[in-house]
Amino acid sequence: MDNARRNFLKLGTGAAAGTLMASPVAATTKILVPPPAAGRSALRLVTFSPQPGTAPRVGVVTAEGMVVDVGAAARANNMTLAFDPSSMLSLIAAGPQALAQAQRCAAYESTLSVNSVRLYAPIPVPQRNVYAVGWNYLEHFGESLTARAAKAKLPAHPVFFTKGTHTVNGPFDPIPFNPAVSTMIDWEGELAVIIGKRGTNVSESDAMNYVFGYSVINDTTARDMQVDHGGQWFKGKSLDGHGPIGPWIVPAADIDYNDLNLTTRVNGVVKQHINTRQMYFKVPRLIAELSLGLTLEPGDIIATGTPSGIGAARTPQEFLKPGDIMETEIDRIGTIRNEIRSVNS
Repeated sequence: MDNARRNFLKLGTGAAAGTLMASPVAATTKILVPPPAAGRSALRLVTFSPQPGTAPRVGVVTAEGMVVDVGAAARANNMTLAFDPSSMLSLIAAGPQALAQAQRCAAYESTLSVNSVRLYAPIPVPQRNVYAVGWNYLEHFGESLTARAAKAKLPAHPVFFTKGTHTVNGPFDPIPFNPAVSTMIDWEGELAVIIGKRGTNVSESDAMNYVFGYSVINDTTARDMQVDHGGQWFKGKSLDGHGPIGPWIVPAADIDYNDLNLTTRVNGVVKQHINTRQMYFKVPRLIAELSLGLTLEPGDIIATGTPSGIGAARTPQEFLKPGDIMETEIDRIGTIRNEIRSVNS
């Protein structure tokens, strides 16, 4: 393996070690905890380390921006947890009882500020590829069509593809840029749906009962690889570290997914902005179609599609370059912020 490839992997494969590469909050970054909607404080579930060298564990971020270590709080209060407090996947799989226990822990005092801990992707090591949806906002469908296909009919079914597990990156981790790999890295801000229980052939009417919660994800994409590999999406979507997600998971009961403003910024300039009510295929339809003959598991991640405003569709085209700061924000959930960082060639 040449040095360029080795360094690219070292920077980008947070997922290879459970996104356990350091994801400290930079001194210039302040994590803003969104205010509660309609007076209700949403539960914010994180995977974090309180200090360098300590193992990641599940935490709850309070409305005041403090992080409660769920395992430590349970031990201090003689609470027997229904899940492994070092694993978000364990919490999700344990169901409503585990979520209720995490909610109880959120009431305990903490001296840890969210700005002083290391945050990782909420699910650092997904058990399976990230599911993703193409062309789920009409304007993006239109901007992605070639002139020849401009009169194409709107899709009758969602377009699905996957991103490899090693794409998963922390909410504040750098995204690797190596011109030997790709020079056309694009942004795609999206709402992420986290599945809460196993299901196959889930009906649309029952689909929301399978949603554990929501997060923010950016389906960062190498456009040149999409072209080079026959126009299919998997390779261009699956570079290591090109799927930052976080900063936490908000449970489904605490938020209305169908009325959230999604914004992508590059160096402070808005590139994408839309409300999730403009999704063409809503979350229940996505789950019903995806689960048809295909079993979904607790902790599965679905990236629900990006709006218009991608760099490849601009005139002239725009792509991310080393030093750029990409921010992906969904109100009432939070903001992830990722530097595009050059790797040694």
